[in-house]
Amino acid sequence: MLDIRRISSSRWWHKKKSWIFFGIFLFLVFVRISKGSLYKDFFYFISRPFWPGQFQKEVILKSIDQESLIKLNLLKKDNIRLREILSLQQSSNKDNISAVVISRKTGGWWRQIILNKGSKDGVEIGSTVTGPGGLLGRVNNTSLFTSSVTLLTSPESKLGVWVDRSQINGLLVGLGDDQPSLILYSKDADIKVGDFVSSSPASSLLPPNIPIGIIQSIDETLQSKKTAKVLLLAQPQLIDWVQILQVNF
Repeated sequence: MLDIRRISSSRWWHKKKSWIFFGIFLFLVFVRISKGSLYKDFFYFISRPFWPGQFQKEVILKSIDQESLIKLNLLKKDNIRLREILSLQQSSNKDNISAVVISRKTGGWWRQIILNKGSKDGVEIGSTVTGPGGLLGRVNNTSLFTSSVTLLTSPESKLGVWVDRSQINGLLVGLGDDQPSLILYSKDADIKVGDFVSSSPASSLLPPNIPIGIIQSIDETLQSKKTAKVLLLAQPQLIDWVQILQVNF
């Protein structure tokens, strides 16, 4: 009787042992098939209390901000250096001249404004003029006490500009109405309604990155080029004060 119990107990143990090994085998197969995802999830939960806290997060974010600031300063220095090499214009805020608009000719052919600052104040022909919103135009004439500004809307105005999203250069031409025309000498030029337009980094007439306007409509009917209407950000008919940018060559 005792031998029968021993045999029965031994069989039960061997069966249990077989199931244990079979279970371990299935677990290893599952880990293999899931590529360790179960282990990773398990590690996720047990390591969670030891994750970096808010203090470390703030340190990291501060480091990222400092890195971005350093990169920005380096880019500014590179931009100044390259513009000096290429003899392109630069501007400095400390040398800007504030002026009042004393006369407007914003309708018809002329499209210009007259300012109360002239050659005695250091205003030079070719100086860039900006107002709230961005670029207005360039000084085309000076007297001792006043200066005349050719607006971007004037048919006399032709400036190199930059489409920020697609990183391409174009030519902004005044037509005598409220919206100058952007000309791109490529039928395949990548522009869209809503694209932001600024002064070109390659322009020899203007400092770079001055806001100009937003593309409002596109004409693709021409075969050799693409044109677009630009809604200007600075409205000369509404502006009373402007900034004349002193330029350095």
